[in-house]
Amino acid sequence: MEQLKRLETGITGLDILLKGGLVAGASYIVQGRPGSGKTILANQMAFHHIRQGGRALVATLLSESHERLFQYLSTLSFFDPRYIGNDIQFVSAFDTLENEGLDEVVRLVRREMIRQKASVLIIDGLLNARSQAESPIDTKKFIAELQGHAAFAGCTVLFLTSSRLDDGSPEHTMVDGVIELGEELMGTRSVRRIQLRKTRGSGALSGLHECVIEDDGLVVYPRLETLYSHPSQLRETDMARQTSGVPALDRVTEGGLPRASVTLALGPSGVGKTTLGINFLSAATAEEPGLHFGFYETPDRLTLKAKALGHDFQAMRDAGALHIVWQPTTEGLLDGLGARLIALVDQYHIKRLVIDSFGGMIIPCNHPARLSGFFSALMGEMRARGVLVFATWEIRGLFGPEIDAPTPDLSSIVDNLLLMRFVEHQSELKRLLSVLKMRDSTYDTALFEVVINDQGLDLRTAFTHVESAWSGSASTIAKS
Repeated sequence: MEQLKRLETGITGLDILLKGGLVAGASYIVQGRPGSGKTILANQMAFHHIRQGGRALVATLLSESHERLFQYLSTLSFFDPRYIGNDIQFVSAFDTLENEGLDEVVRLVRREMIRQKASVLIIDGLLNARSQAESPIDTKKFIAELQGHAAFAGCTVLFLTSSRLDDGSPEHTMVDGVIELGEELMGTRSVRRIQLRKTRGSGALSGLHECVIEDDGLVVYPRLETLYSHPSQLRETDMARQTSGVPALDRVTEGGLPRASVTLALGPSGVGKTTLGINFLSAATAEEPGLHFGFYETPDRLTLKAKALGHDFQAMRDAGALHIVWQPTTEGLLDGLGARLIALVDQYHIKRLVIDSFGGMIIPCNHPARLSGFFSALMGEMRARGVLVFATWEIRGLFGPEIDAPTPDLSSIVDNLLLMRFVEHQSELKRLLSVLKMRDSTYDTALFEVVINDQGLDLRTAFTHVESAWSGSASTIAKS
């Protein structure tokens, strides 16, 4: 099958949605309300294109001056004024549209396109052209003539409009693709969205995807469960064991954690989940590095905690055996976090990962119904890369048997499940750990007391003659 030639947009994530970029020589509508990012998207693509050796023409049908446009674009890193007038030409067709009509605009654009030898053409202000047309037929004619001239010159066209056009509009029926930008209020947060509403003759990642405008311009984050609906690579099943970093837990799990598996520790604040994670990372080496991807502990604070437990995280970091990344919970997008985590795993060849915690990743989620699919895809990618994962989830109640899980379908996300609780027994507050699940593995089902001291973390067999331990208040069974 012959592959369509693609024109990269150079916009992070957008080329992934487009399965490689725009179809070269095709025409697209980019639509969205004022301020949604249409002009940034188009100019970011144009400047990327000329850096790849192409040439671009931007014809504006708006009353805004180019000097004002350049002021706004100059705050973004992709903008370089040295290219203007040479590799990228800006032409105002507003007066021509107002005084001489659509036909003369077509002639003006055609002349400039030939003179510029443009391989990308951007028409900014399609709504103004539509308002000048006497009928839908005139709108179709205007678009068709521009497409014809562009096709003859081998030029890819973007029509920008602030109107949300219907699927059956004259404009939609004429073009090869429609890219829609929008913005949605989620509580007090404003979330930008992008959707490929039409991609004629080309595959694409459908649905809504989140995006942001940063110093480098527009960044698109494809929905992770769509991007990795199937793991990017398949690994042979390997049940070989790897150490958990806690010798006692290795004994409980009969040799350690299965290779490239996902372990989730559930428990209330202060019960020892982060301590388990620190011990888990202490087994990382320069050959098989570890990563702490956390939301509540800064690198310095985590390093101090590890030192108190007898682990020199600073020396491990200096040797390249450990990387610590802190992500504040006050910022970020769910798919952005997933993309960042996967990029770090690939960059540092991570083989041992702590996510502390799933709760920190959930905070920026705008649609809770996505969580099961998101985490399934993310953990699937970790397994595909041969990463041993240890994650935590904070249970709200300090005592009691109730468990609130990150998603209702944990079985598709985690392989191994550890439950940690506080329990009062004989006027003492103790920590309790039990292995609830280990996929395709045997394990000790007993209840264990978690002991944390300056030698680290240990598990001791306990609660053998008590009842109601999971209630939070254990009572000794009377001897008969």
